[in-house]
Amino acid sequence: MPHPVMDQLKEAVDFIRRQFSATPEVGIILGSGLGNFVHEIEVEKEIAYSDIPHFPVSTVQGHKGKLIFGNMPAGRQGVSSKKIVCMAGRFHFYEGYDATQVVFPVRVMKQLGIKALLLSNAAGGVNPAFSVGDLMIITDHISFDTRNPLIGKNIDELGPRFPDMSEPYKKEFIQKAKSIAQAKNIKLQEGVYYGVTGPTFETRAEYKLVHILGGDAVGMSTVQECIAANHMGLPVFAMSVITDLGIREEENKITHEEVLQAAKEAEPHFATIFRELIGAI
Repeated sequence: MPHPVMDQLKEAVDFIRRQFSATPEVGIILGSGLGNFVHEIEVEKEIAYSDIPHFPVSTVQGHKGKLIFGNMPAGRQGVSSKKIVCMAGRFHFYEGYDATQVVFPVRVMKQLGIKALLLSNAAGGVNPAFSVGDLMIITDHISFDTRNPLIGKNIDELGPRFPDMSEPYKKEFIQKAKSIAQAKNIKLQEGVYYGVTGPTFETRAEYKLVHILGGDAVGMSTVQECIAANHMGLPVFAMSVITDLGIREEENKITHEEVLQAAKEAEPHFATIFRELIGAI
């Protein structure tokens, strides 16, 4: 008997295909403050999350709440444009959604036909070498402090009970992104993303612990989406904008508004790398 999630996926995918019939090649999820990336897209169709069967609705400032279909124009000569689907706004465990709901859109995009998933987020830097505004390619993650979206009966139609996570972020995509950054003279950091539930920013002691445990940046998203994608055999690339520093001066407090502002300032370089990488995939 099919898993009930498969019925929900079919309803959502059938609804979307009635609105837009073309098959996207690349899926994108935009993090806090990075919504202006949609201006890079030649938009063909926008669908509000609230219209899609079984789709959650984003409740966080800086997340627009719509699925955008269109073309990513070629970034350079000899590279063709790509059909993409972009989530302008994502869902988080801290909003009250369960982990299955958080990753539902990733599964929908895979059913729509994407061959690669690009993730972005705003993250707190815990590596002392990082600065606000840095871009960090995620090379690996630690997900022990957030709920695994595969807990429960396995959905055999999507993937195996025990998926391999030895290469959660595709090395080939990482190398392409590094080459793009070098050619464009964009500074890039690399590191491990430590996933937490939120919604509180971490205490000073927690930031120190995350660093001791091997995290270079910490955030409230991404790892569940990455796990769901790997479960389905979908290659992933992910990049963080370092919007605040966890190892910081005693009186320095973090606000969501400051996070959004830092992401906005880093957005042009972020957009360049994502645009060029999509063309190279």
